Amino acid sequence: MSINPRTVSILLVDDDEINNFISIKLIKKALISSDIKACLNGKFAIDELLKMKEAGPEHLPDYILLDINMPLMNGWEFLDEYDRQNIDPTGKTKIFIISSSVFSNDINKAKSYPLVKDFISKPLNIDKIRELFEQEKLA
Repeated sequence: MSINPRTVSILLVDDDEINNFISIKLIKKALISSDIKACLNGKFAIDELLKMKEAGPEHLPDYILLDINMPLMNGWEFLDEYDRQNIDPTGKTKIFIISSSVFSNDINKAKSYPLVKDFISKPLNIDKIRELFEQEKLA
């Protein structure tokens, strides 16, 4: 008897459409059973998450992969708003910062947020994605 892995839901929040396209391809290669939605900035992501929350906490994503530098609402503003709106009171969603920043102050700031599970440097590649999800026992 084989067990089908459950579908993992991921919200990718990054303003770079090409990066999103590549990230989605890599994630789908690493995690066959995945449902990925992309938002081009933090504001759109908050709006989307509020709709999901309204539909029920089970509709929230398992993971949020969050860029820092975006227009309209950056990653830090997103985290503050996510917390302020109490979007995930059950703590279902795990948030990872995915950034090309190499500044130690960004890495330390990310780690200062209790909501943030880890900081992952761009560019993403299949090994980084597998490592991330193997830690989560998914890959």
